[in-house]
Amino acid sequence: MSGAEIVSFGCRLNIAEGEAIRQAAGDADDLIIFNTCAVTAEAERQARQAIRKSARAHPEKRIIVTGCGAEISRGTYEAMPEVSGVVGNLGKGDASSFSSFPRRRESGWAESGSRLRGSDVTPALSGLDHARAFVEVQNGCDHDCTFCVTTLARGPSRSVPAGGVIDAIKEVLARGQQEAVLTAVDLTSYGADLPGQPTLGLLVERILKAVPDLPRLRLSSLDCIEIDERLFDLIAHEPRLMPHLHLSLQSGDDMILKRMKRRHSRTDAVSLIQRLKAARPELTIGADLIAGFPTEDDAMFANTLALLDDADIVLTHIFPYSPRPGTAAARMPQVAHLVAKDRAAQLREKAEARQAAWLETLIGSVQPVLIENRQSGHAPNFAKVRMESPAAPRGTLLPLRITGRNGQTLLGAPA
Repeated sequence: MSGAEIVSFGCRLNIAEGEAIRQAAGDADDLIIFNTCAVTAEAERQARQAIRKSARAHPEKRIIVTGCGAEISRGTYEAMPEVSGVVGNLGKGDASSFSSFPRRRESGWAESGSRLRGSDVTPALSGLDHARAFVEVQNGCDHDCTFCVTTLARGPSRSVPAGGVIDAIKEVLARGQQEAVLTAVDLTSYGADLPGQPTLGLLVERILKAVPDLPRLRLSSLDCIEIDERLFDLIAHEPRLMPHLHLSLQSGDDMILKRMKRRHSRTDAVSLIQRLKAARPELTIGADLIAGFPTEDDAMFANTLALLDDADIVLTHIFPYSPRPGTAAARMPQVAHLVAKDRAAQLREKAEARQAAWLETLIGSVQPVLIENRQSGHAPNFAKVRMESPAAPRGTLLPLRITGRNGQTLLGAPA
């Protein structure tokens, strides 16, 4: 494929926006555009490392940096001699943002793309290089969690009107993709800024009604305290809505949750999951968890470790806390970095054991698997499955009988 090379880090929303960046950059095959993440210091370190490696491998190309890292650490990227220019988050979908940069710094510094500000949103949609289509429905965040730079990087919450989302999902179906994933920064805040304040549950209802031939609809990360009864009922009973929830829980200790300025308690999270699992037993729970948040002591960490069992969590994104510039948590008494790393390792060890035990329960079952890279894909519950038999075309929905497990991947054969 000719045109700019896009390298996206981080969340599904960034992946969806990567396609918008590709279209905006057009036929500029001398460009490498890094769509960065700022959620952790490690994410930014990896981006800088990749930029330097790319510059060594392709000295003839211009390197542009955009995304959340470009908003939070703009000066850092501007100072890198490998970088030709920096584009703000709002400029990343604008063709004019990528047209005026010099080859490298020899021609003088150039800057394009507006700094972040309020704006109407049109949905970003990932390309055909993904079997699952990521569809942007919301961007930005109005909350003020003390550890998070999202409000600095992406600004206030703004939602895509339902008509635009439905049109994007119809496009997904028309091009042969069989699963759409609703992506956002704060998905459960969807609609609060739109006329009539439609909820995420109402959006899901409208999608399922307007696109009846869509086999699979999946939700990205949710805030558990914002799952209202309409959305609860859909998650519990709608077969086309995949039985897999990823919750932004962050901690299992109430004091740490308060210091994070999260809006749920430990009891809120556990109670919701118990109710959902009672209504739909096959539902899989994933969670984001942070280890070593400022002021976290051993007892507080033990509450998070126990949350894996209490909330039946089998899929995780676990991070050792890293202070982010401009956040309140960065000014709190810090836990030693090595302690945070050790606690994250303990969480991962227990989470991996729980995941392995869950996967064992699926052996012998038949799972409809969406093939994503010729021989592997995901079941509705988001278990990763690899075929033992010859490859199938990407995007195929194939019933596989689960025959065993290799690490955290199930093995299957056509049923």
